[in-house]
Amino acid sequence: MMKYGKVTLLAGLIVPGAVFAQIGVGDALGASEADVRAALKAQGYVITEVELEDGEIEVEATRDGKAYEIEVSAETGIVLEIELDDEDDSNDS
Repeated sequence: MMKYGKVTLLAGLIVPGAVFAQIGVGDALGASEADVRAALKAQGYVITEVELEDGEIEVEATRDGKAYEIEVSAETGIVLEIELDDEDDSNDS
């Protein structure tokens, strides 16, 4: 029994350190809006908008002065797409 306790303890120590890395496609954030918000906030993102649409949690957020659109599966909690918003696109004449 002690063997499993050590594995669980090690897993608990490793996972929290990973939250400081930037998220990527395929990462698990959680399947609810609250889970996604918490995971992104823990990684330094400032959330500006969240919508649930077509089975996806769509998040608009900023981090380090850059704006992102992040799509997460509401079924699996997996990041499906991350798009860096290019503000130059909105300045077209």
